Amino acid sequence: MTADGNGGGGTSSEPETSDSLKTFGSVLKALREEARLTQEVFATRVQYSVHYIAKIEQGKRFPPKDLPDRAEAVLGPLAKRVLEAAVKSLTKGAGLASWFKKWAAIEEVAISLYAYECRAIPGLLQPETYIRAISERRLPPLTEDELEQQVIARLERQRLLAERPNTAFSFVIEQALLERGLGGREVTRAVVDRLLEAGARRNVEIQVMPLYQEDHGGSGGQMYLAETTDHQWIGYFEGHDSSTLLSDPKLASSMLQRYGKMRSQALSCQATVSLLEQMRGAQ
Repeated sequence: MTADGNGGGGTSSEPETSDSLKTFGSVLKALREEARLTQEVFATRVQYSVHYIAKIEQGKRFPPKDLPDRAEAVLGPLAKRVLEAAVKSLTKGAGLASWFKKWAAIEEVAISLYAYECRAIPGLLQPETYIRAISERRLPPLTEDELEQQVIARLERQRLLAERPNTAFSFVIEQALLERGLGGREVTRAVVDRLLEAGARRNVEIQVMPLYQEDHGGSGGQMYLAETTDHQWIGYFEGHDSSTLLSDPKLASSMLQRYGKMRSQALSCQATVSLLEQMRGAQ
């Protein structure tokens, strides 16, 4: 699941669904209908797409933080207070597998987050089309509701890149993941665009590990590392429907050394941008 679906050695890989999203959607719909506004008119006035508002009302999207503020001018101050209260009731981590939530909680407060991926694009960098391409290929297959909850949860986690400007994010990604073409040409183009967009942030570094690399420190496989506020390092990795947190300082140090080695072996950030732009032009 690429550091999105598992975490901490749990029992089931299925995402947990949340009634709180559906409740929020119902509240928003009731307030909108009370004001006798269609979705189209309401969406225009709060400056979001009709599709986005429809998904929120269906409980299939997390509401943006500024929705209550935008809705106040359209629905009134009471509606704003109701929506703010409804936002507080939203279940944190809805759609994440139970065994991933320990790592997700660590991510929320980490001051450094490092990731090496050889299986799939890291979850924090996946565009929606890629998330769907992965989720639709899950075995055993997900139900439609489970798939939607998984998409929602992963997109919600990606707010970390914007909301934690003082967190240092580093990603080393195998070039093979970009060459694979999972989901088709349009999905790959969306991935490349997303990597270029995220990599432009001052606190995000993205490096591609070349297809041919004789000296490669990542033979042990995927790894994730987080630095806590008290400067302790925690490691994390996943297998088939299982995952492991490594809090032992010696083990975390070993992972950190291997990750540092891979950063020196991968393309520089500038060379990575050049490669991605070349790939985008070829799509």
